[in-house]
Amino acid sequence: MSTEVAVVIGSGSIGVAIGRRAAVGRKLVLADFNQQAMDAVAEQLRGEGYEVTTHPIDISAHDSVKKLAEDAAALGDVTRVIVAAGVSPVQASTQRVLAVDLAGTAYVLEEFGRIIAAGGSGLVIASMAGHMGDGYHKDIEHALAYTPAADLLALPAFDSEVVGNSGAAYTLAKRANALRVQAAAVSWGARGARVNCLSPGIISTPLAQDEMSGPNSAGYAAMIHTSAAGRMGTPSEVADIAAFLLGPDGAFVTGSDLLIDGGVIAAMRAGQLG
Repeated sequence: MSTEVAVVIGSGSIGVAIGRRAAVGRKLVLADFNQQAMDAVAEQLRGEGYEVTTHPIDISAHDSVKKLAEDAAALGDVTRVIVAAGVSPVQASTQRVLAVDLAGTAYVLEEFGRIIAAGGSGLVIASMAGHMGDGYHKDIEHALAYTPAADLLALPAFDSEVVGNSGAAYTLAKRANALRVQAAAVSWGARGARVNCLSPGIISTPLAQDEMSGPNSAGYAAMIHTSAAGRMGTPSEVADIAAFLLGPDGAFVTGSDLLIDGGVIAAMRAGQLG
């Protein structure tokens, strides 16, 4: 077994699909908030031949993320990092979405940016939500990209009452993910490593099923029907693109955000969707 380590944060469908590619020939550290779900996935992966270590984590707690990075580095050279943890607007409050999806991702980029090995690569799973609307004022986007992670939620502009409902918080957080990745590409690059972002559209996962049974179910159905693809995506399709970005074929790509939504945002820009 190689002394290289792959870290997958989030044991949901997308994280696991990517982990199956990224962890081949590497030790796999699987981290999640839900111990029971994580243990079940770890057992399945061990049965498939992976060497798996589990690590409970609360991605919204900076110390918890720091401990994960330190423990992963103690196992060997960390050469793959996948951030696939998150909560959706239906699942969580505005405050929780900001803590997990915005601040949590920022913590990971900072802490793993300190220990990522030369030749390593990272990937953050964001969302097409970050591409919706007209974006934010340049001052807001600069703050989202460059404010130290520990200070992000203390900024008045990112107070939960200012941001609005959980849907608005999710859009803000996912835009922040792409901006943080672009900023982190500089510090990761100084260590000889790369980091990128993927913004999936509606992918057939339990999280998506929760959203499609929520108050915006009609909107999601319209997105699928109107998009060029005319269907939901699959975790394996996300994993195919992730493997390219993480691996040697993507060696010239860093700080990027790739939208993989079947054409939903294109339909929005064309005026076919509200």
